[in-house]
Amino acid sequence: MGADETMTDRDAARQLVERYLGGLNAGDPDAVAGCVSEDFLNEHTATLGTNVRGREAYRQRLGGFLGSFADLHYEAEAVIVDGSRVAVPYSFSGRYLGSGGEYPEGRPFSIRGIFSIRIKGGELAHRVDYWDSAEFMRQIEAGAGD
Repeated sequence: MGADETMTDRDAARQLVERYLGGLNAGDPDAVAGCVSEDFLNEHTATLGTNVRGREAYRQRLGGFLGSFADLHYEAEAVIVDGSRVAVPYSFSGRYLGSGGEYPEGRPFSIRGIFSIRIKGGELAHRVDYWDSAEFMRQIEAGAGD
């Protein structure tokens, strides 16, 4: 593989990840699910996260997840591509509305994490999300007295 092919692969991986994050930031479950493979594995290491396999199952879960936030924003600190592997350290911020809208004004939060992504066939095949759910809960609970 020549230098031009490697650059093209890196650019394609970067563009895919940017489309994926753009879909999350837009609150668009279809755009997000459109970036993942049919047998996509979404894996969480945080206590509050739960794993899911399959594009359709992931798409169904996205609606509830995205609906739990206002002003949701993932900011990539970097997109590091190494072949079919991509690392994305990020900051995630917004206002948490709760799973049932119990915080109408939302609880502000800002946490950092990292996605470890494997790309296969031009789609996200596996995403591991490393983030600190205890820090998220600390920030949400700190706003409970408002």
